[in-house]
Amino acid sequence: MTGSQKPHSEQDLSRRKVVAVAAGGVAVAGLGGTAFAASTADGRGRPARTGADTGTDGEVCYRLTSETVEGPYYIDADKIRRDVTEDREGIPLLLGLKVIDSETCRPIRDAAVDIWHCDAAGVYSGYEDQGNGGGGGPVPTGEPPTGEPPTGAPTGAPPGGGHQEPTDDSRYLRGTWRTDRHGQVTFRTVFPGWYRGRCVHIHVKVHVDGAWTDAGYEGGHTCHTGQFFFDEESVLASAMVEPYASNAAERTTLTEDTIYDQSGTQGGLLKLRYDRRDIARGVHGSITVGVDPDATEDGQGSPPQPSASASASPSASDSA
Repeated sequence: MTGSQKPHSEQDLSRRKVVAVAAGGVAVAGLGGTAFAASTADGRGRPARTGADTGTDGEVCYRLTSETVEGPYYIDADKIRRDVTEDREGIPLLLGLKVIDSETCRPIRDAAVDIWHCDAAGVYSGYEDQGNGGGGGPVPTGEPPTGEPPTGAPTGAPPGGGHQEPTDDSRYLRGTWRTDRHGQVTFRTVFPGWYRGRCVHIHVKVHVDGAWTDAGYEGGHTCHTGQFFFDEESVLASAMVEPYASNAAERTTLTEDTIYDQSGTQGGLLKLRYDRRDIARGVHGSITVGVDPDATEDGQGSPPQPSASASASPSASDSA
C-alpha cells in the first residue's frame, strides 16, 4: 500500500492484499446510473448435469467455467474500483458478472474479482514499453491489415507466457471489486483491442475465503483464473470504429485462438448486447461464472488445447 490516503476506489494495493471498500453490497450507482445485472440463464448456459438441476432461486446450474493460464501481465489486487477506464479511449463496455458455486448454484458473496485487459491499441498498462502485446516499439497505426503483418510488426507475447513484473506505473483497465449478496459485480471499462497471437479477451480472477476488513482483504485463495471472450461479429464491428480502426496488428479470430476452448459460455464467451447500427454507443457484456470455491486455480498451469468437437456445441459463444 502507498503512504498517502486516496478514495477507496483508487487505493493502491500490495500483492495478496486488497484495500477494503465500504461495507455493504455492490450497487450500480456511480456507473452512470445504468442498472445492469448478469444473466444467469441466457439460453447458452450449459447445465451442470441435466436441465432439471436448479439452485435455490430457480437458476439452471452451470458447469465449471473453464480455467485458463494467468498470462504474463497480471498485477495482483492493484486497484479497488469498478470503473477501470481512466483515460483510455474506446467503446464503453459495462461488464456484469455473477459468481456462483457450480455444484449448488448458490451465489458467492464477498469474493474479490480482478479483471485486466489491453486497450484499443493492444497495450497493457504496467507494460507500456512492450508496445502492442509485448512486441515493443510504438503503438501501430493505420488501417488493419488484410494479409501478412507489415515488416517489423509486434509479434506479441506468448499466449501462455509466465508472469512478468510490471515495467511502469500505469494501471488503466485493471481493477478489483467485491461481489454482492447475489454474487454479482459490475465493471465499467472499454471494449478491448487485440494484439498478434490472441483474440479479443478480458482476464479474470476470483478470490474467496478471505476476510474484508478496514485494513484490507486478507488470506483466502484464488478459486478461478479465466478469460472472457467476444464473438466475431462484435469484434468486426469494433474494428470499424476509432481508435480500433488504427490498430494494425494482425488479429487472431475466436476460432484460431489457442486459449479459448471453443465451449461457449462454459469457456468464457460473453453474452453481448449493443446497437448493431452503432456499436460505438456502448456494449453490455454478461456471464455467469461457475466456480469450485474449494479449488485453488492460480492459472500457472499449461494452457488448454482447443477441442474441434467443442466448437460444434450449440453453446459455443462465450470464453477467454
